[in-house]
Amino acid sequence: MANADRNIPMPLDQAAVRGRRIAGSVTKAGASGGRSDGQRAVRRRLSREDQRILDHLLEHPQDYIDSEEFYREGAEARIYEEAPDVAKPDTTWYHPVMDDLSGSRTTRTVKSAQQVILTGAEERVLFLQFNYARHVVSNIQKEVWASPTRQPTPEQAERILYWYRRADRIREQIAETNLALVLAMAKRTRMSEVDFDDLVSEGNMALLRAVDKFDAGRGFKFSTYACRAILKAFSRQGMKLSKYRQRFPTDFDPKLEKSNHLENKRADFEKDAADEVRRIVVENEADLTDVERTVIEHRFNLRDIDEPQASEKPMTLEQVGQIIGVTKERVRQIQNKAMEKIRVKLEASFLGTQTEEPEEAEAEPAS
Repeated sequence: MANADRNIPMPLDQAAVRGRRIAGSVTKAGASGGRSDGQRAVRRRLSREDQRILDHLLEHPQDYIDSEEFYREGAEARIYEEAPDVAKPDTTWYHPVMDDLSGSRTTRTVKSAQQVILTGAEERVLFLQFNYARHVVSNIQKEVWASPTRQPTPEQAERILYWYRRADRIREQIAETNLALVLAMAKRTRMSEVDFDDLVSEGNMALLRAVDKFDAGRGFKFSTYACRAILKAFSRQGMKLSKYRQRFPTDFDPKLEKSNHLENKRADFEKDAADEVRRIVVENEADLTDVERTVIEHRFNLRDIDEPQASEKPMTLEQVGQIIGVTKERVRQIQNKAMEKIRVKLEASFLGTQTEEPEEAEAEPAS
């Protein structure tokens, strides 16, 4: 019985054991809670978009074109602060799908916009800055992945986002400077089976990939490398579309054709306007003189349809002049004066616009 009592723990001993267990669990929770608090602090300081970018950067290694300049002393100051400024392009002219690129409107807009053509030295400056920023992002990624938690501290998160956005701005500047190159290549590479806007879209994606892969240290111009990449993208798009049409052939469907509603509406309007002009001349609502009415009827064949000779072809100025006994220049003058009267009447009755020109014209001879 005594031995059994010795094996039973006393209440104070039980309380001490429970206390040690609770303390141990609190210590573990505190240690793990510190790490989660740090992660929550990073998330609280970032927006949703920043968090999305950060998650992407921590999942995919950042590639870049390496250079010896990155490892020299004072590389950051020499690459960014001591480098010459490069002019930024003006892309207000860029509307490849909405505007007709073959028209004079786009040509005038392109000429009026600021054209930036980079020299070889300027290209090396931009690509060195672009790849150095990606190099820093890669180094921060390695630091984060080498840590026990594999999660960035708030300072690391701010640094990696800063350098990522800096690289993205330079990438965008290089691509916008070479947008005209994509349009020029798309105009030259006309494919009957590929729409122009699809070509431009594929060319722009190829241009961005070329910016990521170009090594300016080899001494070549970026346009040489980009032209090759853009042409290969055009070729791939044509082959992909050709294979798609072979696999999924479609018959001609008029419903899928471009709508000609505006053309039909314009044609109907012109027909109604012509019928109204014929009515004005036949009923002489424009107060035409006999000579003016004769000239208009013979010149434009606007006589009444019920007349036996209404189907004859319109006469020339010389033929009308022989009928009324004047020269063809005089017939032209009479015609222009009569057409002005018809225009005023047409605007007032058919188009719904009233003008004061006829009253002023009639008031002048009276004075």
